[in-house]
Amino acid sequence: MAIKVLSDQLASQIAAGEVVERPFSVVKELLENSLDAGATTINVDIRDGGRTLIQVADNGGGISENEIETAFLRHATSKLSSSRDLEAIITLGFRGEALAAIAAVSQVMIVSRAAGEKAGTRLTLAGGKKTSRDAVGAPQGTVIAVENLFYNVPARLKFLKSDNSEKRLIDDFVTRYALAYPAVRLRLTHNGRITFQTSGN
Repeated sequence: MAIKVLSDQLASQIAAGEVVERPFSVVKELLENSLDAGATTINVDIRDGGRTLIQVADNGGGISENEIETAFLRHATSKLSSSRDLEAIITLGFRGEALAAIAAVSQVMIVSRAAGEKAGTRLTLAGGKKTSRDAVGAPQGTVIAVENLFYNVPARLKFLKSDNSEKRLIDDFVTRYALAYPAVRLRLTHNGRITFQTSGN
């Protein structure tokens, strides 16, 4: 069999499998991004165990309009600039792989406004490719909606458990992080019903 160089799209889908195994993986990466952004309020909304929708909204620092597309490139991160920085990592995320991996296997819509900007930016992607971008009114912070996870790699769907099982994994994760970050107000909603929330400090 001949050796071939994979297309960028296929390589991205394969790489995504190392980061995004199931809906829980998406919630973990997005929630950790929110915490790294200094959010004090984080709302997580999921539908059908996260298969059809995972949305995370926060009041963190936001992403500037000139960096929002860069955030979805592989190995794009604000946490590292040299190998020396690896010795002093204090953030939850630093590899610069999560958003690119998530976008490669889903349909993503993000709205973000950084401090000091007059308007927010809305960006949509499908399978890692930008489909639209415009300026919108938005409070400081970020809302990211991940829809139809694994829509373009349907074989991955066969490895998911029932909606309730996937939801329980997310429930357990959010509960653990609520205990670890008591000052952060966290809310989890599944199919329109609030299933967990904290008041923060």
